[in-house]
Amino acid sequence: MLRDIRKGEDDQIAAIAQVIAHTDPDILVLTDFDYDLEGQALTAFNASLSSGYPHVFALRPNTGIATGRDMDQNGRLGEARDAQGYGRFAGDGGMAILSRLPIMAEDVQEFSSLLWKDLPGAILPELDGAPFLPDQITAVQRLSSSGHWSVPIQMEDGEVFHLLTFAATPPVFDGPEDRNGLRNRDELRLWEAFLDGSFGPVPASFVIAGNANLDPENGAGLTGAMAGFLARPDVQDPLPGLPTADWDDDGPGDLRVSYVLPSVDWQISAAGVFWPAADDPAAALLGDDGLAAGVHHLVWVDVRR
Repeated sequence: MLRDIRKGEDDQIAAIAQVIAHTDPDILVLTDFDYDLEGQALTAFNASLSSGYPHVFALRPNTGIATGRDMDQNGRLGEARDAQGYGRFAGDGGMAILSRLPIMAEDVQEFSSLLWKDLPGAILPELDGAPFLPDQITAVQRLSSSGHWSVPIQMEDGEVFHLLTFAATPPVFDGPEDRNGLRNRDELRLWEAFLDGSFGPVPASFVIAGNANLDPENGAGLTGAMAGFLARPDVQDPLPGLPTADWDDDGPGDLRVSYVLPSVDWQISAAGVFWPAADDPAAALLGDDGLAAGVHHLVWVDVRR
């Protein structure tokens, strides 16, 4: 990825950069963005944007972290699914934040090392009435497939809000035990536990932004969990019903899986998904098939006090 960013010849990277320039967000969460220790890829991508961001942030994700165990119980070791989160190498498909407002990195709370079994109310997979994962796996299995971060950001008036970001596992690619479906739901429930005070004081102001990989009505996964989360009294849903991912109609189809959800203290002035109609000049940014920037579409929300 770093090579492709530096060469400037990758069509998908170019399309993503054009979408970012068109929507011009003050704060941007990137998911499925490879992590490296020195942040070279993130620095290079930021520099490639027409208007770079003064503040960038990323932590090492769980993707690709080797466990030495057969995490998916298929009888083979060392595969991508045997990592803490699916990954062919450490840092494969992580997360990053770019911001025009200062990121208070020293005050970030990271919940990525929380074991799945230690989440309050966790439901681990079973098969034929018995635990699917043996004790030696549940003893090391983290809940976050990529990460869960609470990132304080300082606004121009000096007030602080917390950006709660994550990228959950797809609730598919498993068997009758529904390992990924249950994990996907509990990755969302981690934020429920956080907002309910299970991990300490709850920030007065927050925005949840990330890929839940879960539609509240359609597709695979435990959809009721997403519907219940959107109905929380402390969360605003500015885009009910709008899909955010353009998968093939022979597969999942169009689903809502990415979210920007402000807390109730914000005033929402506008919101949308960057998915222009075919006759909109902006549609050219997504190419002839609408997939130049990938199947996921950028979700944006304008908020004010």
